[in-house]
Amino acid sequence: MYHYTECGLNKIWLANGYRAFKTPYGKSVAIERADELHRAIALSLANHKPHLSGGEFRFIRKELGLSQAALASVLGNDAQSIARWEKGGRIPKMAERFVRALYREHALGNARIGELIERIGQLDRRPETRLVFEETGGAWKPAKAA
Repeated sequence: MYHYTECGLNKIWLANGYRAFKTPYGKSVAIERADELHRAIALSLANHKPHLSGGEFRFIRKELGLSQAALASVLGNDAQSIARWEKGGRIPKMAERFVRALYREHALGNARIGELIERIGQLDRRPETRLVFEETGGAWKPAKAA
């Protein structure tokens, strides 16, 4: 068995799917279909691990292709909070649940998840504007642009 620490997690062992060989620089290992392996690891963490460690949380975030800043934006936090959680701090339950659910949907091929994350990120980049409403026909509605 191969102790696969290169993924950033300490408790991952491979029963097969790897090839060990010697190079002029020492021993080396080639992992078969590493992208599929990482997907399997992330799904296992999201579906079966009762509590995520900071490293496991980081692994899933990276598999989602999100930076700390992007995830922080979606969660309504700052990037420093995400960094603190990933370094071993306490991960809030809602953040952990959200990342698990987000990864499950992503792994199922739900393309709308990516669109949702992008739209939420765009909200932070919009300048604040004044909201104007008007009453027409007995109902309040946003006013049409003047």
